[in-house]
This record gives sequence, structure tokens and C-alpha cells, in this order.
Amino acid sequence: MIELFHLKRDIPFMRWARSTIFFSVAFIVASVALLATKGLNLGVDFTGGTVMEMGYPGVADVPAIRAVLAQGGYGDAQVQNFGTAREVLIRLPLRQGITSAQLSEKVLVLLKAGDPGVELRRVEFVGPQVGQELLEDGSLALLVVSIGIMLYLAMRFEWRFAVGAIFASAHDIFIVLGLWSLFQWEFSLTVLAAVLAILGYSVNDTVVVFDRIRENFRKTRMTDVAAIMDNAKTQTLSRTIITSGTTLLMVLAMLFLGGEVLYGFALCLAIGIMVGTYSSVLVASPIVLWLGVSREDFIKPPKEETGAMV
Repeated sequence: MIELFHLKRDIPFMRWARSTIFFSVAFIVASVALLATKGLNLGVDFTGGTVMEMGYPGVADVPAIRAVLAQGGYGDAQVQNFGTAREVLIRLPLRQGITSAQLSEKVLVLLKAGDPGVELRRVEFVGPQVGQELLEDGSLALLVVSIGIMLYLAMRFEWRFAVGAIFASAHDIFIVLGLWSLFQWEFSLTVLAAVLAILGYSVNDTVVVFDRIRENFRKTRMTDVAAIMDNAKTQTLSRTIITSGTTLLMVLAMLFLGGEVLYGFALCLAIGIMVGTYSSVLVASPIVLWLGVSREDFIKPPKEETGAMV
């Protein structure tokens, strides 16, 4: 295994367990309170609306398009590049007393006044019922994935590890959703996809630490569970930093260079990677420790010898 550094002494991670769990629980409670009071700023994908794909003869000036729409009374329109620099995707929320066809015609007239060469490539209407179904299906997917992960970890490791991993994963998801609620960033289908990706990434990082803890339980005679966990985390720390660091670099490239289409997705992943790394090292293991895991849980009892035949 490639190591960025090699530490001779174990870092006492478990000494900070009480503080890290306190802060994690506080963040989870704050996130739940934000979600209950402010909620999420759901995008057109969930609330319903009109989606228009426009084609320009040259490079589309997205800020100028937003300004034109704002002057025409459509300041709530979402404008972003789609595919190439000449194609633009416009999302408009539902409006009372006007159909999707009428809305698209009015917007097209406004845009043609600014650039006569603009073409309407596609118009789609997303009804509120469809948006509600997407939100419900996405929430169900998140629940099913969590249950599947918990069952997998319970079979591969031990039920205490499954509880610790699910708590850490829930910690990551709630913090991300809490930030989205706090700043009222748009929550779209791409952000929901990023949330599901965070769940898988966080569990993968946690499993690496858990696997080393299980190995240490089996090969050592130490009875101090906290010391065994500290040793496992110190051994995997270099791998964790390399994996999280390289993944974060790729996500930051998408965040700063990927344009508005990928911005929400990349921002969600960037926050999730940092929070997930923290929870894998400082949140999951303390839960396992406090649930009473011990070395005996991973050592098979000796087989009873049958009596010798006369």
C-alpha cells in the first residue's frame, strides 16, 4: 500500500471521541431543525415548471440572458449552459394562469429581441405531480440504500459496526442537507444524485477503517479496545488522506471548471467528502466502542475435542 507518511506512534483519536460525538449530534440536531423550519429550496425537477433548451449561433452570454429575462419579469428563471457553449437550458417555475406553451413563446420573444439568431430546440413541461414522485422516489432510494448497507456490514463485520457506519453516514447526509437548507441552495436531481454518491463514499471509507480494526482484534492480545482502534486509524490515515485528497481535487476541478450545470453536484460532493472523511475517522468508531464491541466478538471459540475411542 502506498503511504504518504508513516507514523511511529498511534494518534489518540478515541481520546477526542466524546467531543466529536457531541459536535456531531449538535450538527445533526441543528440540521434537522433547519429542515423542519426552512426546508429545502426544491428545484424545478421537484416542484414542476417549464424547461426550455435554446440554441445560439455563437457563444451564449449566460449573464446577459439572465438580465434580459429579469427585465422581462422572469427573474426566477434558472439559466445555464447545456452541452456546448452555444446551448442554454432555461428552467422556469410554474406560473398561475399561463400554460407552458404560452410561457415559452413569451420567453422566446424576449430572447429574440436580444439575439435574433436564437432558436428554440426543445420545450418540456414538468408537472408538480411528477416532481413529487421524483422526490418520493429519491427519498425511498436513500432509505433502501441505507438499509442495504446496514445489512451488508452486519453480515460482513458485526451488528455494532453496522450501527456505527449508519450513524456516520446519516451524520454526513444530515449535515449536507442542513447546509442546503441553511443557505437555500437549489436542491435538484443532480444534488440528490450527489447525496447518494456521498452515502456510498462515506461507507467505503468507514469500511476500510473497520476492516483494519477487525484485523487488529484478531492478531493482537491487547484488551484495550480504544487503543486497538487508535492503532487501526493511524495505520489507515495515510490511505484515507491520499484517497480523500485525490478525490477532492477531481471534484474541485468540476466545481470551478465544470460550469453551472455541475456546480451543485460538485459542491455537494466536495462538502460530503470532507464531512465523510471526518465521520469515518472520528464518528463511526466511538459508536462501535460505546456499543460494547470486544476482541471476543471476532475470535472463534475453540472446538470441543471428542473423547478418544477405546
